[in-house]
Amino acid sequence: MTAKSWIVSYCATLLILSGNGAHAFAASATVDSAEVQITVLYDAFGKTPAMQKDWGYAALVEYGGKRILFDTGNNPDILAQNAKAKGIDLSKLDFVVMSHRHGDHMGGMGYLLRVNPTVTIYAPKEGFGVYGADLPSTFYRKDPSLPLEQRYYDGAPPEVMRFGSAWPNANFQLVDKNMEIAPNIHLITLVSDKPGTLELRELSLVINTSEGLVIVVGCSHPGIDKIVESATAINPRVHFIAGGFHLVVAPDPDIERIVTALHDRFRVEYVAPGHCTGEPTFTALKKTFGDHYIYAGLGTTLKATQIGNHR
Repeated sequence: MTAKSWIVSYCATLLILSGNGAHAFAASATVDSAEVQITVLYDAFGKTPAMQKDWGYAALVEYGGKRILFDTGNNPDILAQNAKAKGIDLSKLDFVVMSHRHGDHMGGMGYLLRVNPTVTIYAPKEGFGVYGADLPSTFYRKDPSLPLEQRYYDGAPPEVMRFGSAWPNANFQLVDKNMEIAPNIHLITLVSDKPGTLELRELSLVINTSEGLVIVVGCSHPGIDKIVESATAINPRVHFIAGGFHLVVAPDPDIERIVTALHDRFRVEYVAPGHCTGEPTFTALKKTFGDHYIYAGLGTTLKATQIGNHR
């Protein structure tokens, strides 16, 4: 198959309304025919000379008139350079989704807040997180026998104790449950049970389209298979996954298990892996998905009418 014919074939299937109108899926949502477009603004591999490679992830997701920044990469200056190279104005966003608290996903926050200080930022809610948090004051044990000067809040704590964020003036909306934040635009929240990231909450962006789910993941610390499984409660058809699958240090048997699950169990139609997916996993996914493996390096714009075109 030639490159031209592949693009035509893929464009005919990726994120285009099938002609049957909207369908009712598991969540009884009305599915939109609007096109999803994803532009990779931060990653460590790519072939766009004007953009600087670095470890981390950020992508601009556009859908239904909404402009969504997903993560901010590792370095504010590099995020600024890469956004400028793609002609993307981050002062014009509808909202931001921060997948998790690791520096290679939130390091560009300084630039984002300089150019867009009031934008709504959805971030994972954790007990004591960099994005802020709150807990009921019942979380700690009390001892009324102590004198008041030895008791927290003189023995009369507020009902809810609120904890500051690393960016106190930012407009964070903290998320601890799955939710729809705009028509057909969902956040999936899961907590990692993996060694090294235990109790880490991570958000993934899920868009319910007429062709199935488009899932954008940051690092998939809870497991890309678990994220996909949770998303299928919205719609059992998974059309497209982009982002980091976090198999960068995984042994071959684990890679094979996950790749097989995505292809055979969840019947994912297309994958566009990046960031922490890992080079051996790129190879395994290409072998398994064939023409349904989409290159998504730094600078790539993924959309129905212009797959992989570096504009």
